Amino acid sequence: MNVLDTFRLDGKVAVVTGASSGLGVAFAQALAQAGADLVLGARRVERLPETGALVEAENRDYVALKTDVTKPDDCTALIALAIERFGRVDILVNNAGVGTAVPATSETPEQFRNVIDVNLMGSYWMAQAFARQAKSGGAIVNISSILGMRPGGLPQAAYASSKAAVIGLTRDLAAQWTARKGIRVNALAPGYFPSEMTDDLPDATIDMVRTLTAAQRIGRVEELASTLIWLVSDASSYVSGVTVPVDGGFVMP
Repeated sequence: MNVLDTFRLDGKVAVVTGASSGLGVAFAQALAQAGADLVLGARRVERLPETGALVEAENRDYVALKTDVTKPDDCTALIALAIERFGRVDILVNNAGVGTAVPATSETPEQFRNVIDVNLMGSYWMAQAFARQAKSGGAIVNISSILGMRPGGLPQAAYASSKAAVIGLTRDLAAQWTARKGIRVNALAPGYFPSEMTDDLPDATIDMVRTLTAAQRIGRVEELASTLIWLVSDASSYVSGVTVPVDGGFVMP
């Protein structure tokens, strides 16, 4: 097989959570460009047709469902919809997430728990639902963050803790499922990319990021999406349990 063909996803079905905005939209579009049909989940279901239009522009099909990843029943329903509509499910991108920047002495229990509930627990419930229903193996990519690997200059204890935990979750699920179920589990750790989460950052923070990044710039979403395609395709068939920073060199030792 030509090496470029290993990146193709023709005949595959991919589930993307948090698909209503930002990186989730870019991931869905890239997966469609690689040949996959899409199952889109998000709490803001009214925005999913916009993502779906990008999928259809690539001559791929999609279905959407309102999904709150903190509810295990919603996660099960999203995977079931993939099988009902397309007869299979091959890829899960655990992209749904929330971020906060609150000083540790001020953060309330409710604020902290909400971030953990979405970012960590939501990834687990979705992965669990996928593994229970995927019949032909597959690939899961959990979206972590470089802030789970090193501080980023803002007070983000809840967010950093949740994203570090996602890295641990990725390793353990890979150990459990790679051989037994044929499901590879990896994580992406994005650096700073244009998204709803970064749009409100002060200019001084973005300037600091550029200074601390070897590439001296923030990322382009296609640079992250292309790495995602590698991780979910046969191009990375011997890769499982790793976290890949896509950060321009921000977390270099």
